[in-house]
Amino acid sequence: MNSRPATEKPGQGLTEAWQAYYRQAAFELPAHPAARDFLERDLRETLARWIPPDASVLDVGCGTGEILASLPNPDRVGIASPPEVAAEARRRHPGLAIEAAESENLPPGRRFDAVICNRLCHSVADIRNLLANLRERTNEHGRLFLVVYNYLWEVPARMAELAGFKLPAPTSNWLSHRDFENLFDITGLETVRFEDRMLLPSDVPGLAPLLNRYLGKLPGWQRLSMYRIYALRRRESLTEPRQVSVSVVVPARNEAGNIAAAIARTPVMGSKTEIIFVEGGSSDGTWEAIAAAIAAYRGPLELRAIQQQGKGKGDAVRLGFSQAQGDVLMILDADLTVPPEALPVFHDVIARGLGDFVQGTRLVYPMDPGAMRFFNKLGNIAFSQLFTYLLQQPIKDTLCGTKVLWRRDYERIAAARHFFGDFDPFGDFDLIFGAAKLNLKIVEVPVRYRERVYGETNISRWRHGWLLLKMSGVAAKKLRYV
Repeated sequence: MNSRPATEKPGQGLTEAWQAYYRQAAFELPAHPAARDFLERDLRETLARWIPPDASVLDVGCGTGEILASLPNPDRVGIASPPEVAAEARRRHPGLAIEAAESENLPPGRRFDAVICNRLCHSVADIRNLLANLRERTNEHGRLFLVVYNYLWEVPARMAELAGFKLPAPTSNWLSHRDFENLFDITGLETVRFEDRMLLPSDVPGLAPLLNRYLGKLPGWQRLSMYRIYALRRRESLTEPRQVSVSVVVPARNEAGNIAAAIARTPVMGSKTEIIFVEGGSSDGTWEAIAAAIAAYRGPLELRAIQQQGKGKGDAVRLGFSQAQGDVLMILDADLTVPPEALPVFHDVIARGLGDFVQGTRLVYPMDPGAMRFFNKLGNIAFSQLFTYLLQQPIKDTLCGTKVLWRRDYERIAAARHFFGDFDPFGDFDLIFGAAKLNLKIVEVPVRYRERVYGETNISRWRHGWLLLKMSGVAAKKLRYV
């Protein structure tokens, strides 16, 4: 539904009716404030989870500033309209920088790590213009957090107004998910993830947590939720990849027979490429093989080696990443079951801005006979479905060892590692969970999975499978059922 009063001028901001509505909402308490407060509290808590605490924040359409004031971020700016509402926001929150401006025609200014737009798209005359302006105030690696009502709630909202539970609003814009996705496409935005929230907008003891935290997250039921929050990124698709340096970390334990091939088959990518071998207490002479290969090498790659003091692939990856100098970090398993020749595709995807976190998927092409055991494949498929549900981004192969991300994003993941806990021996889920927490765009590159030609796998399918289930429980508690 998209009605337009006769006094409205497209692209000129809020209509007179909506300006009057926002003035009234700023200075008058609703007849029943409990429902409004319950919704606002849920939204504040959600945004505080989604927005990194060190991000610079711009809240467009911030009203009287309560949501912006609730965030812990030191750098916060709000934009409110009409001017009387901006003045009231400054009075209530003198420590915030609040500007008075039309949301659809934001004046040029600095870009922010996080831009919030809370339900404003329901009241503006030109949503496309609003989104285009919001995009321009979001920096290259920032996120736009768009909060929208579910169009299925149009009738309940009107009934609440008639019953006196809600302040009567002017005719609103009601859009479906498809409508929003179309607008994102034409304004250069793309969805990283979204979350549907709140089946029951009232703090009914016992019932509200059951419906909102659990039942409302189930497929089918979530379509009935009251509001949705989108995390959007600027869609970039550069014709030529950025010139960036690359660090390839190769965890290696009992892989002596694969070291020379790993060096010979890894291409030079970007402005320069370094390979960092992290050797993990091998019994087959892997450390000596690495040292000999580095001493004999005369090519364009930069080669380094580190001996691991801890245990596990996850520890090896973290050690390698801590010593890496490249702009882009890559993991290459030393068993070479994912061919090193595939790495330039990963580099191209991330360097052209098509994703923030790129990982391989082995479950698209046929595998070499013996490359993956039957129960391992079943487990991978099951975990892909589970993680797609938990992280709200499609992930087909959670356990593929080849993962690529920007070093700046890895540093943010490492700084927030305490959020999930430090119990991932593989390193895969530490990175995937962290990427989801930061709302990074996760994309997958199909790879040909080859049979190992040297050594044996270090994975125990049953013991490690049980550990994966426990880590899935952590993701459910920290990311989904909140």
